Amino acid sequence: MEKLVINGGRPLSGEIKISGAKNAVLPIIASTILLNDTARISNVPNLQDVRSTIELLGGMGVKLTVEEDMSVEVDSRHMNSFIAPYDLVKKMRASILVLGPLLAKHHHAEVSFPGGCAIGARPVGAHLHGMQALGAEIRIEEGYIKATAKKGLRGAKIVMDTVSVTGTENILMAAILAKGTTVIRNAAKEPEVLDLANFLTQCGARISGAGTDTIEIEGVDELKGCKYSVMSDRIEAGTFLVAAACTRGQIKISDIDSHILETVLLKLEAAGADINTGKNWIELNMHEQRPKAVDINTAPYPGFPTDMQAQMMALNAVAAGTSTIVETIFENRFMHVPEMQRMGANIKLSGSTAVIIGVEELKGAPVMATDLRASASLVLAALVATGTTIIDRIYHIDRGYERIEEKLRLLGADIHRVKY
Repeated sequence: MEKLVINGGRPLSGEIKISGAKNAVLPIIASTILLNDTARISNVPNLQDVRSTIELLGGMGVKLTVEEDMSVEVDSRHMNSFIAPYDLVKKMRASILVLGPLLAKHHHAEVSFPGGCAIGARPVGAHLHGMQALGAEIRIEEGYIKATAKKGLRGAKIVMDTVSVTGTENILMAAILAKGTTVIRNAAKEPEVLDLANFLTQCGARISGAGTDTIEIEGVDELKGCKYSVMSDRIEAGTFLVAAACTRGQIKISDIDSHILETVLLKLEAAGADINTGKNWIELNMHEQRPKAVDINTAPYPGFPTDMQAQMMALNAVAAGTSTIVETIFENRFMHVPEMQRMGANIKLSGSTAVIIGVEELKGAPVMATDLRASASLVLAALVATGTTIIDRIYHIDRGYERIEEKLRLLGADIHRVKY
């Protein structure tokens, strides 16, 4: 087991490069099940979730070669298993993303109900209803989703009850090899969905409307391979920008498109940050000033991302003024609040709403990470706190942030990983 030890109170300053996006690379790797060729995927972040996905596909007979730069070559032409077992799937919810490709390519799938962060129900109903609309037969037995499509999948018009990113991605992948045309309405518009569609299009898929709420897929007979570079991680980028803002510092991040972070940048400007952007970079400077409190309502893209809510709470905890954060996506995503309160944060919860009265300073304390983004928020709180903070259960943060302590040290943070 490992912990992070952080001595806070230092303004961050410097420049870092943003890694590839976790939430884009996982569905892209899963989608290679559809190919009749080899794909080479680059800009792959070295994360636990990526390693778990590689292990999952490897157990199905997929040949994966990981290069030193974390480029991954994938060849799924000789798959010999269509089962995603509990021991692997329990590690992360994204494992459900193999359901659609397996059904489309092999007409059979057995996928354990997924695990991952305990931040709410996150039901798989959208996935199952989509597969059924495409002609699959679904049974739930002994904790497994058992799906078959003996005659293959067929195109359909699908209206999603609620916006679901992984649901949209799973249905999109399943429709690629289906007979006829599929239309997905109320589809997720996240940039990661568009990145998946761009990869599949480069492999020969016929997709239009990705990035909007209506996606149309014309089924094809097969997909070829390609070389593809995964988009950069907008949540990692936002986390480092908020870290600099919390500590009254300055930062330049590179390899990032500012347009996909527009709502986060607007909130940071409202908090008092001076922000400049270029073709593939963002600069933030607080000019040593304390941030101002900002209200947040999470919403599907292009609204404020739920994956940035906890980080902004860390900022509001030390900001001047009172703020309100309303979490509309996941019902159990305030588990970081008790840990921040241990550090002196003044936060009151009422259902899906948090009211934060900013304090002059937080104080270091032993805290425990409860999920991926909560762990990031505790790192941010520790960076701005006086004294030493020890963060336990940091395996959560390793699921979504590549070498976070190394990047923070480049910015001047006093942070170390220790084993115990």
